[in-house]
Amino acid sequence: MFIDEVKLKIKAGHGGAGSVSFRREIYVPRGGPDGGDGGKGGDVIFVADQGESTLLKFRYKKEFDAENGGYGMGQDRHGTDGNTLLLPVPPGTMFKDAETGAVLADLTDHGQRWIAGKGGIGGKGNAFFKSATFQAPRFAQPGMPGEEKSLHIELKLLADVGIIGLPNAGKSTLISRLTAAKPKIADYPFTTLSPKIGVVKSDDYSFVMADMPGLIEGAHLGKGLGIQFLKHIERTSVLCHLVDVSDPDVDRIGNDFAVIEREIEAFDPALLAKRQVVVLTKIDALYEREPLDALRAMFENRGFTIFAISAVTGENLPPLVRHLGAVVKQARAARVEASSAPSEL
Repeated sequence: MFIDEVKLKIKAGHGGAGSVSFRREIYVPRGGPDGGDGGKGGDVIFVADQGESTLLKFRYKKEFDAENGGYGMGQDRHGTDGNTLLLPVPPGTMFKDAETGAVLADLTDHGQRWIAGKGGIGGKGNAFFKSATFQAPRFAQPGMPGEEKSLHIELKLLADVGIIGLPNAGKSTLISRLTAAKPKIADYPFTTLSPKIGVVKSDDYSFVMADMPGLIEGAHLGKGLGIQFLKHIERTSVLCHLVDVSDPDVDRIGNDFAVIEREIEAFDPALLAKRQVVVLTKIDALYEREPLDALRAMFENRGFTIFAISAVTGENLPPLVRHLGAVVKQARAARVEASSAPSEL
């Protein structure tokens, strides 16, 4: 089961209260204050873990509390610190304030951490307040409360290449042919109910490819599988747009392509600025290859790079993989260069 959006509450541990205590030892008639400090409350920390793939663990348990700090005690004994609550999530998880929608954190790399709630500081015991002019303080501090937050958590897949297209365009077949991913494949719409991710090897280079579930007209409004999956193409470097040409009607294919473009633009116009490769699929179903010339010309006139393939027979898959690998490599290099460039003051 693929769970990619949840709401939950987190609460860091409260700090323990300091102790009010005085020495009560034999032969020490006027023992001074010896109340210890309270322990610090535990933090709530989310960590990106590539071993995680969904937010399923948060589906039924909606509240997570870290451990409170221990109380201070006599004989200058300090309370124990509360244990940190560490919550692993998949890389690509974004955290927003559930009330304002403000982005609080975005964990994209394995091992990256975010302290969602800081534990409260423990209170000082009365021994802390002793001074030359104040020999017997009879008070101590209470512990500070830990931070509480209501979070809206979203998982956005971290894939280099996003495969898009109408239902039954052949997306699942392609990713199953190029990677170890095993999506359900059948001859009816919406066989893919969750994105599938796989690693594609291109010569000595590899990249991550994701099969995005089929889109339909009105998807940006929530129809069909809707924006539940449109958002997953936001992080991709390249969009691989599959077009079924088993019925090579130029007008129909042009209209089908326009449907996907409109849905992407309605969701986020910036997505159309990504590199796009148009892949004409199911050419093995064609009796003649002449219709491909008109289709190639239609897309090339719009500036797209075109590949005509058969995921079933494997025809023309190696050139497609090499091209996608080269584009991904360029995109990664550009991101590294941008991140290392000095920022303007």
